[in-house]
Amino acid sequence: MSVGVLAHLFGSLPYKELAPKVAEKGFAHVQLALWKAISDIDFSKPGNLSPGLASAIGEQFDRNGVSISVLGCYVHLFDRNEEVRRANVNRFKELLRYAKQFGAPMVAAETGRYEGGDYTDRDWAVMKSTLEELTEEAERWGVYVGLEAAGGHLIGAAPELARMLEEVPSSMVGVVIDPGNLLNESNFARQNEVIEEAFELLGDRIIAAHAKDRILLPDGSLGTMPAGFGEMNYELYMKLLNRYKPHVHIVMEEAKEQQMEHSKSYIEGIRRRV
Repeated sequence: MSVGVLAHLFGSLPYKELAPKVAEKGFAHVQLALWKAISDIDFSKPGNLSPGLASAIGEQFDRNGVSISVLGCYVHLFDRNEEVRRANVNRFKELLRYAKQFGAPMVAAETGRYEGGDYTDRDWAVMKSTLEELTEEAERWGVYVGLEAAGGHLIGAAPELARMLEEVPSSMVGVVIDPGNLLNESNFARQNEVIEEAFELLGDRIIAAHAKDRILLPDGSLGTMPAGFGEMNYELYMKLLNRYKPHVHIVMEEAKEQQMEHSKSYIEGIRRRV
């Protein structure tokens, strides 16, 4: 259960500079979102990837002792604008096709959101159709689709993600677990219950894990912090992660460079204890 990091927490850099910088901080793997983390190649739209380019990036990380555990795809998967949705689906499918050249076993995303969360049955049906299409591509290339529930998104809670997995029953669709995404102002006081429910519903489908922290602020809102700087029950999180998915890759979020060492040590210390 090694602790990695979001590559774009180091900013957007040429990939030959990014890989050694990640290694210098002691991380053995990253979640790589190409258009967020790499500055010297235009990934603003699909089409620039090739087996050679994907291999070159993957090999650069590998030479520095860093693997790419997750390819991140930050797109809206049920966008009501069909032209935009098609572009997003094509971008995700391109990453699935080249994931193995990067050395990545999965491409992962949240579903997408609208302010106000006024979701309809049609939104759900479109998301299901999108996932079915992505699953067909994933099965063709032997790469996982990682889905992450996040508050405010169409799939915002563990029961909703469990429902989608039941409706699209492919073994190539897995869960990126992140309890921090499931907590809000109204349920933070019973966070243990929320975390336990997530593992009960999704534990056997987990293929990666995210690590950030949450803290109740003086104004009553829930803030987001790097791991070890908040009030989330990491003992419970790591205990359940060890039980359900020992050695699953953990990807650290939120931390600034000067906070990374503390957060990494915090997670690893709890992991060893529980």
